[in-house]
Amino acid sequence: MIPATLYRPVGRKEFELIRDSGWQKFPPRLSHQPIFYPVCNVDYAKQIARDWNTKDKENGSVGIVLYWHMTHSYLSQFEKRIVGAANHQEYWVPAEKLEEFNDNIIGKSIYIEDVYFGD
Repeated sequence: MIPATLYRPVGRKEFELIRDSGWQKFPPRLSHQPIFYPVCNVDYAKQIARDWNTKDKENGSVGIVLYWHMTHSYLSQFEKRIVGAANHQEYWVPAEKLEEFNDNIIGKSIYIEDVYFGD
């Protein structure tokens, strides 16, 4: 079966935590972040990275698009939402499931797709 490819637009701080994990996992959510939002298509991820993350000076004015692979059977337990335009699709993963989510990344590998810089 062909795996699902997911994307995550991140800023400098989250990027460094992922890099420090050996490119194997996403960091735990902060107390005010009850949901982890992987997105379902690269265009939406690039839009967030380019249009939002690069404007966040506290987070390095950088937007980095990451991607990884998971099985569709594992992802089926999470709700997929459309949050705007039809291509704005993302999974809503409860923060308490993130460690299990990380354990289900195929090959334990997260990759860089693209990088955008702000001012």
